[in-house]
This record gives sequence, structure tokens and C-alpha cells, in this order.
Amino acid sequence: MIIAIDGPAASGKGTLGKRLAAHYGLRHLDTGLLYRAVAHAVLSAGHAADDRSRAAAAAQALDPTGFDEAVLKSQAVGEASSVVSAFPEVRAALFAFQQEFAAEPPGAVLDGRDIGTVICPQADVKIFVTASPEARAHRRWLEFSARGLPVAEAEVLADIRRRDERDSGRAVAPLKAADDAHVLDTTELDVEAAVAAAIVLVEARRSRA
Repeated sequence: MIIAIDGPAASGKGTLGKRLAAHYGLRHLDTGLLYRAVAHAVLSAGHAADDRSRAAAAAQALDPTGFDEAVLKSQAVGEASSVVSAFPEVRAALFAFQQEFAAEPPGAVLDGRDIGTVICPQADVKIFVTASPEARAHRRWLEFSARGLPVAEAEVLADIRRRDERDSGRAVAPLKAADDAHVLDTTELDVEAAVAAAIVLVEARRSRA
């Protein structure tokens, strides 16, 4: 079984992906970490995030093992990842890895922004997770605060809005719900309620198989 979870930044798709994978005994891939790793490699080498050739080279040389999530989930890397992910060369370099991961038995849960539309259009279940920009910014601000990172919530909200516009407006693999995706709005849901709602969607799809 392949479960595709898409959605904007801080919608809760990553947490949902991990929980669904554990619930169904499937492997999980947070595809956003791949793009964050590319962005981090570019920034760490002293280049700007919009350096297209450097980003493409970093994607081609990427080693998906041993990611440091704490480093990759900083605000600066998140902003830069939204820039590098718009480059067709970067997306092409990471395309095969994502498809191969999904194809290995017994299946997988992948979360990102183009899983149901581009990476796994044949996925058994597609869920598009969303929430208001304000709710997502507050969640991300709480994450930063818990890690001791002094970031203003208004700054996080501005970053969320910029990323939404960039991710939805890019020419290649824009953020959007697949035509056959179930939309799950988590604005008013806590983690447990969101997971329970997602399981209902998966079970409904399995019962029709």
C-alpha cells in the first residue's frame, strides 16, 4: 500500500506521515527533508539558495542517509528549500529515489508537496493536508520555541505565506491537491484527532479495494 500525503508547510503532514506509517507497518519518507538537505548543502558551501547550478549539483550528490533533522528544520534552511525545490534539475535528480522508495514492498507513506500528483499518482490513498496560515505559523513557532530558537511568530507567518505562494506558483510540480485526493483540514484538530481522521480516510479507501 502506498499512501501519499501532500500539503503546505507546517500543515502537519510530516507528523501524520510518521503516525500512519507506524500504524500500518509501512516505511516513511519525509520528502521535504531531501530538498532541505539540498538547500543546506548549498548554503553550507557559501552559495545563495537561488544558485541553480549549485543546487542541481547538490541534488545529484545527495546521500539520503544520516540526515540531521534538527539542522535541516531551521527556518533559514526551510526558506532556502522552497527556493531550490522550484528548480526542475533538482526535482529531476530526486525523482527516481522517491519513486523507488515507494515501490519497495510492503509499501510506504510519503509526504511532500507533489506526491499524489507527480511522484506517486498511482498511490492507493491520497490525502491533502491543509490548515490556515495562522494555525500553521503558530505550530511552527512553537516548534522553534521548543528548540530555543528566538523567532517572532509574525516572522514565521510571513515566511509561511511566502512559501505558500512560491510552492503553489512554481512551474514544475506545484503544490496542489490531486483530483482524487481527500482534503483534510487540520486547523481545528490536534495531532490525535488528525491521525484518527486520516485513518478513517485510509480505511474507507481499503474497504473499496
